[in-house]
Amino acid sequence: MKKIAVVDYGMSNLHSVTSALKAVANDQQVIEVCQRPEDIDNADRIVFPGQGAAADCMQQIRATGLVTALQQAASEKPFLGICMGMQVLMETSDENGGTDCLAMFKGSVKQFGPDMPAADGRLKVPHMGWNQIRQTLDHPVWHGIAQDSYFYFVHSYYVALAHAKQQVGRTHYGVEFTSVLAQGYVFAMQCHPEKSADNGLQLLTNFLNWSGK
Repeated sequence: MKKIAVVDYGMSNLHSVTSALKAVANDQQVIEVCQRPEDIDNADRIVFPGQGAAADCMQQIRATGLVTALQQAASEKPFLGICMGMQVLMETSDENGGTDCLAMFKGSVKQFGPDMPAADGRLKVPHMGWNQIRQTLDHPVWHGIAQDSYFYFVHSYYVALAHAKQQVGRTHYGVEFTSVLAQGYVFAMQCHPEKSADNGLQLLTNFLNWSGK
């Protein structure tokens, strides 16, 4: 049996993520919510969701002793970051007056400006609802998902990568921003695949069958 660890550090509603994963998992894959570093170490794949403020998330990650386990897992086994689970992979976030993150990827997390132009006037923040992802690089986790497919977003901050080659998906909302990044064993996205209907389920299926790298 292959163990898929859904990381619980007290900052995410895990029900929809675990339910979606269980819906697409095969009979050789078991989905487990994990809170201890050793559970992450012993898993075959990692799903790292999150919601809330960056400072609170990082405080919880540190308090639960998960920093080293997460960094190690991301270097050696398939690792899916979702929403805040993508943002905290960066070096810093502008949220909460500036927050140091896990520094797995070079770059930062920026806030959408309410004065950014939008079709109907000023940009509404948070960015909430369905939006398209332009696949900017071929990747196994995109298998069977059409270009410019819609996914569900809820966020006020976005990732600004230092290295454009790590971007595998982008979305427009006032600005063009990196909505999906990947390198090595890591595939991370700002949107919520578990709330993105068939496209999201296909993506989760692909992740469960992806060997990494």
